[in-house]
Amino acid sequence: MSHEILLTQLLYGSAGLLFFLLGVWSFISHEPLWRKLIALNIMGAGVFHVLVAVAYRGLDAPPDPVPHALVLTGIVVAVSATALALAFGRRLDREDGERTPDVRGVDDREDGTHA
Repeated sequence: MSHEILLTQLLYGSAGLLFFLLGVWSFISHEPLWRKLIALNIMGAGVFHVLVAVAYRGLDAPPDPVPHALVLTGIVVAVSATALALAFGRRLDREDGERTPDVRGVDDREDGTHA
């Protein structure tokens, strides 16, 4: 392996590790469930980044197909799991009787006042 390949893998792997650690910190420090869900997605992106770095073999050689297949499958699973978690969270908010926040910042109070 050449020095350039190792440097590239080190940079991509380090970026993936930083993404993962940022996600762990965000998961621990934030209380709302939707922020924890975003943190889990950031952690997953870090893992995918590291797997792509492991698969890299240089410009002349093709990448290792197994980590790439894992990354593609993981992306599909992550998107599906995120959609399912958001749907469950929305249903839990409705069942608990909590009002979901309005995106525009307008409150749906009876007197018409804003939040």
